Amino acid sequence: MKIEQVKVDDLTLQLNLNIEKADVADKVKKALNDYRRKAELKGFRKGMAPISLIQKMHGTQALVESVNDKISESLQNYIVENKLNILGEPLPNDEKQQAIDWENAESYNFVFDIALAPELNFTLSKDDKIVSYEVEVSEESKKTYKSNMLKQYGKLENTDEIHEDDFIIADLEQEGMKIEGTYITLRTIEDKGLFLGKKPGESFEIDVNKTFTNETDRAAMLKVKKEELADLNPMFTVTIKEVKTFVEAEQNQDLYDRLFGEGEVKSEAEFDVKVEERIKQEYQNESAYRFMLDAREYLLNKTNIQLPEEFLKRWLYVINDGKFTMEEIEKDFQLFLKDFRWQYIRQYIMKEQKMEIKREDVMAVAKKIAAMQFAMYGLNNVPEEQLETYANSLISNEKEGRRIYEKTEEDMVLGYVKNTVTLENKSISIDELQKLNN
Repeated sequence: MKIEQVKVDDLTLQLNLNIEKADVADKVKKALNDYRRKAELKGFRKGMAPISLIQKMHGTQALVESVNDKISESLQNYIVENKLNILGEPLPNDEKQQAIDWENAESYNFVFDIALAPELNFTLSKDDKIVSYEVEVSEESKKTYKSNMLKQYGKLENTDEIHEDDFIIADLEQEGMKIEGTYITLRTIEDKGLFLGKKPGESFEIDVNKTFTNETDRAAMLKVKKEELADLNPMFTVTIKEVKTFVEAEQNQDLYDRLFGEGEVKSEAEFDVKVEERIKQEYQNESAYRFMLDAREYLLNKTNIQLPEEFLKRWLYVINDGKFTMEEIEKDFQLFLKDFRWQYIRQYIMKEQKMEIKREDVMAVAKKIAAMQFAMYGLNNVPEEQLETYANSLISNEKEGRRIYEKTEEDMVLGYVKNTVTLENKSISIDELQKLNN
């Protein structure tokens, strides 16, 4: 058994393996004996067929299996013994690999490519400078945020006249056809002028094809199938039955309890304080996200990690079992490289700074994610026990658990970076920051 190493470039090696038939003789013998024990052939008791017959039936298969096993074993030993830090796993070199004559050859040659992990060696200090944005909380943003919170808990109420963005319940009628109590959202109407100012009880004619240009919405409104629209006379008489407008929630104790928990807020002044706290928290999340993007870009430029790109494209294709074409891999490859480099940098910092991720670190991140998901549904004061139960379910999910672990690692690394480099603090409006982040 021989392995010859050939350097292709700084990050890629070619390994030429030569395996003699004698190198796998014991493995082949064992494989044939395994086949023999399982063989059920006419004229022979199970496991008692002549080995010569088993050799004839399964000899080539046993040889191929044994050689493949020897290849895997030899490559792994070579990588460990030579202390090679590799990316991915060895890949057969299809261009240089010659056909194997399994029936007649006494030795077998194989060619594999391996990619070496690039070496990283960098430190961070106060000489490194990264921008850190501080968001200005304007009075206008407070007003808008407060209005959105009130709208979230608002309701529809009857009104006596149609205004912009109102909702209408109406009857639509033409000869031989009447649709009662159909629901119309004013914002979906092409020509709102036909409806604005109208009152309950008023009737007027419309061309539904011109007024409701979206066929799906029009079919739902007329309570017919989409394919039936073409045969309908588009002229209808509309009779307004009800007009409903969306009214923001009233500021009272019931609303305060629903938003912040029972007794947490007892006045409008306390409500305003809580609103500002919420805004600042959300701004912090936006600022933290921006810092992650800027820190990542800074470290990617500082380290300038070189990767064996062609090898990695082949590796991605192989490990995904052909689920993606090479064209699809090529399309998203630059994004993959960026994520790969960032992960590589994070792992380097974790190792160099002797940082360790503990269960409580992962749980803390999972609970934050859980709280954010509950908040999206208006549940802002979820009990700690329920929050922890949901966080545990996120962690136990393989995909979510991996994402949370990576987020925990990223947060720890960014915390170290933030405490080590010089932060160039800059003020920015929330609109400007959101534009940067999008």
